[in-house]
Amino acid sequence: MDLGLSGKTVLITGSTLGLGKMIAKILVREGAIVYINGRDGDRVNSAIQDIQKEFPKGDIRPAVADLGSEEGCKVIRLTVPKIDILINNMGIFEAKPLLEIQDEDWYRFFNVNIMSGIRLSRHYLKKMLEQNSGRIIFIGSGAALLPSIEMPHYSATKTMQLSISRNLAELTRGTNVTVNTVLPGLMMTELVENMIRSVYGNEISIADAGKKFMADNGHSSLLERPIETQEIAEFIAFLSSWRSSAINGAALRADGGGIKNIF
Repeated sequence: MDLGLSGKTVLITGSTLGLGKMIAKILVREGAIVYINGRDGDRVNSAIQDIQKEFPKGDIRPAVADLGSEEGCKVIRLTVPKIDILINNMGIFEAKPLLEIQDEDWYRFFNVNIMSGIRLSRHYLKKMLEQNSGRIIFIGSGAALLPSIEMPHYSATKTMQLSISRNLAELTRGTNVTVNTVLPGLMMTELVENMIRSVYGNEISIADAGKKFMADNGHSSLLERPIETQEIAEFIAFLSSWRSSAINGAALRADGGGIKNIF
């Protein structure tokens, strides 16, 4: 299926590893011009080199900046003045009891998980509306709908993200611009793989360890395994394309059936 992404310019925040890097790889495969973002120039260049090994003709460019600050967002706006697709993937998380989370932690999560997306979206959305085409995709989490007791500040920002995405979508009425949020379930990122390995060691395969982790922790996923980042990235590639034009203002669950409520 031709997604019509060849030549489209894409900015993916937080894309030096994990889901962000996989999204970049899939969109490069589809012929898009992809900007890799991260705070560390060496890690950005390393990610670009990794992707170019698989797609040597791919057009992959660096966008080095700390998007947890207004200064960092300004750097990105100057580095990448015009894009067709914005994927707000960057985010932080940590496990911490609610009563131990101090004000500075709340502000840090708000700046990184919320303000980065707001600052970039309000800038690029104006340009997308002017050209009457574009896509903005927020990478959310199932924790937005099922608040995490272990990570309450993370959950709160992900729930807020849903409201922001929908409000931005309201500004696209009658245009060819869409704004959506994807809610992945537990994914087998590098961080998750390391965590699972620390629990079960190397005596069983990572696939079996992932299944055991899900079972041991009572996870309700119908897949009964962590989701591969490519599975989510392929869906995001579709959402980035013109073929997804009827999907707008939506919170789209790609959680392996872990969330049981219908709506």
